[in-house]
Amino acid sequence: MNNWKKFSHELKHHIPFTLGATLLSIALVAILFFGFNIIVNETEFEFLHYIHIFASAIVSAGLFYRYKKNLPRAILIGIISSILVGSISDVIFPFLGGKLFSFAIQFHLPLIETPLWVIGAAILGTLIGISAGITKIPHFVHIFISIFASLFYMLAFIPAINPITLLISVIIVFLAVLIPCCVSDILMPFLFLGKDLKSCHCN
Repeated sequence: MNNWKKFSHELKHHIPFTLGATLLSIALVAILFFGFNIIVNETEFEFLHYIHIFASAIVSAGLFYRYKKNLPRAILIGIISSILVGSISDVIFPFLGGKLFSFAIQFHLPLIETPLWVIGAAILGTLIGISAGITKIPHFVHIFISIFASLFYMLAFIPAINPITLLISVIIVFLAVLIPCCVSDILMPFLFLGKDLKSCHCN
């Protein structure tokens, strides 16, 4: 089985888990949002976004430095990849998905609005990943962070939330989590380290 077939196999392997976690998260948020009138705002989204970038940087930098003791490259990869993946997963995909379904969604990219917090989270995660040698964290932790960050973006920046909006959010959040996060984590050993693909260790 070549690397691209392995990549396809690992991606299919993560679809059921990611979909199940997305549905569970949507159900939980629906209960809190409609049952207890808990409102999600920009602050809650940004907090989860920083945590997502921090966690992603830990693993990206730790994994690269474990196999290649090149400190400058490990730092660059940890910072750039975590910010890129976090921005795509938490902001770009939810925003484009909202536009696709004609939601009145606002665009808010923390990298532009609060760059010091974003870069700071990436740098801190990168340094921890390199110094501690952390190359993975539990898969479900990363998935739930990603899901809630993407979902909170939609809840914070869509003016009118209703049950139909949340239902459609299942599709948007599912793709926002599966594609950027799992794809980047599955392919990173192949693209940056030249390693054969064995299994997906999502951040």
